[in-house]
Amino acid sequence: MNQPLEIEDWALSSGDRAQMRHWLEQCRQHTLFLFTDVDHDTFCRQAHPDFSPVGWHLGHIAYTEGLWLLEHLAGKAPQFPEYRRLFAADVLPKYDRVNLPPLSEVETYLAAIREQVLIYLETAPLAEQQRLWLWLLQHESQHGETIAIVLALQGRGQKAERPRAEGSGQQGDMIRVPAGKFELGSESLWALDNERPVQRIDLEDFWIDQAPISCREYRQFMAAGGYENARWWSKQGWAWVQANTITQPLYWNTDATWDDRPVCGVNWYEAEAYAQFVGKRLPTEAEWEKAMRSFPHLQSAPGDRVWEWTSTWFDGYPGFEAYPYRGYSQAYFDGQHRVLRGGSWATQPWALRPSFRNWYYPHVREIFAGFRCAASSSLAA
Repeated sequence: MNQPLEIEDWALSSGDRAQMRHWLEQCRQHTLFLFTDVDHDTFCRQAHPDFSPVGWHLGHIAYTEGLWLLEHLAGKAPQFPEYRRLFAADVLPKYDRVNLPPLSEVETYLAAIREQVLIYLETAPLAEQQRLWLWLLQHESQHGETIAIVLALQGRGQKAERPRAEGSGQQGDMIRVPAGKFELGSESLWALDNERPVQRIDLEDFWIDQAPISCREYRQFMAAGGYENARWWSKQGWAWVQANTITQPLYWNTDATWDDRPVCGVNWYEAEAYAQFVGKRLPTEAEWEKAMRSFPHLQSAPGDRVWEWTSTWFDGYPGFEAYPYRGYSQAYFDGQHRVLRGGSWATQPWALRPSFRNWYYPHVREIFAGFRCAASSSLAA
């Protein structure tokens, strides 16, 4: 299911209600599948200070769908007001989101909101509202991936269980991306606010790895004392290594059958250090996007897909306009978040496209992230 959709230019019309309903149901089926056999302790536990409990994410999906589709679009009164304080994103801190109702109660909440949404869908003016419906679809997809991350941190839904992609594992070679202008970003109906507006920019030629760095390649860095030698690390990165006694990626697997899979569970500091170790660098996000648009075969197969760190700080493009609210992207234009591109094995299709931007603090390694390296022509010659 998690293949990129060829629908960047697709537009909703009044006749596409069945398609929208199908996508909503597909997405919800995947979300609920993540909670198979999840007990109450797992449902409520905060597995890491940077992430909310999985149960909070499930309730937040219902809250957000009700807020934007039923209240903002349909003009209905606030739905289930007893849940607003608990499941709104801007009220409780993450550590205070552990006192949750049972899974069955949250699922009832989710189903009740969705029932009203589908009733409204029958008469909604989709041609006018399409951007917000597509944003909600992607919002649930993004929280679904976060749920998968938190479950992995609790030893459930382990990354090791992801499907193995046939023919993957290509490594080592780089490809030259010629100099020239290209369009960065997207203004399709699917594009989120931080992907807009399109920027026409000019890049020098550069080289980029044909595949994300594999576990085999990363093991060479570890064997050479990568986590023991400050020479390859930034000042902040080395301080992080020492403070946390890091010796390997978070999702490291010693099984040799993993050698050709992309390394996963590394943060930006680790990615940067490896690039220094091999005499390369991380690509800018503009280089990454141009490479993927120029050579679509560079995109990883679904089972081996990882988010890829870039060297770029997350910020709005010139002409940025927040949508549907400031806190979605603009609150993170703080010079403290690095951009990731691509998508992981857990990313749903509605959030997979060359222009999609993810962002995290450089120290975060809990996400399903790896990287590939780049080099300027003079260095790769």
